[in-house]
Amino acid sequence: MNLNKANIKLGIAPIAWTNDDLPELGKENTFEQCVSEMALAGFTGSEVGNKYPKDTNVLKEKLQIRGVEICNAWFSTFFAAGKEKETIEEFKKHRDFLHEMGAKVIGCSEQTYSIQGLDKAIFEEKPCFNEEEWNRVFEGYNKLAKLAAEKGMKVSLHHHMGTGVQTPEEVKIFMEGTNEDVYLLFDSGHIYYSEGSQEATEKLLKDYIERIAHIHLKDVRDEVVEEIKSKKGSFLEGVKKGTFTVPGDGNINFEPLFKIIGDADYKGWMVVEAEQDPALANPFEYALKARKFIAEKTGL
Repeated sequence: MNLNKANIKLGIAPIAWTNDDLPELGKENTFEQCVSEMALAGFTGSEVGNKYPKDTNVLKEKLQIRGVEICNAWFSTFFAAGKEKETIEEFKKHRDFLHEMGAKVIGCSEQTYSIQGLDKAIFEEKPCFNEEEWNRVFEGYNKLAKLAAEKGMKVSLHHHMGTGVQTPEEVKIFMEGTNEDVYLLFDSGHIYYSEGSQEATEKLLKDYIERIAHIHLKDVRDEVVEEIKSKKGSFLEGVKKGTFTVPGDGNINFEPLFKIIGDADYKGWMVVEAEQDPALANPFEYALKARKFIAEKTGL
């Protein structure tokens, strides 16, 4: 399945070098090493990590000489908790920073009651929103979409383990409750982790491909998920043990996913985002492995 090079750009996230949720993972890896190795591995895009310079002029200079551009950066929303005013104020700053960096997409996650960073059983203790909370989320994201459009950008929701928008049913509620100008950030690893099936992963991509504005490519190791389930482990415990890996190194079959993406004429970024312990999974070696796999399967 050859994907259209004119439509799709390839990026990689800095989380493989230094983990924002677990700063002790990769604390020895510098920003410059990270972006140099991204470029060396053949990627032209990056998301934003906590070691990246906040000054856009400095950041642009460091990236341009390496042929790398910023394509997205995580933003946490707290609409279900009723924090609309604070969320919108922070969002405007975040939007303006990304706009200045040339990004077209803003990847958001509804973090109200999220357990992704807590020592809680990832499958048993995830939050669920009531009707009132969902309505706050819909209203909030519809407003974010308008604010993003002011700068010619798109807002997308990152369905994520340990949050109120994790399962296919929850994604459906979100997508049906928001306007057409609110998009989805599709993450192969998070949906596979949540549902444990290839079928669910393909279905989510197929169902919303017309409203997907950004794609995260990550693979999952079934044996680690089984261990986390049996021990009632937390999300971060799974990350440390290697729940996630780069495409082609786990149990997801990416060929049907690439076919759906190609058939729909998707335009945008595909970003390898596979957080592991860099001491166990050398980020540069895994970036090369991912780049080789994507080239073989898609021609990109």
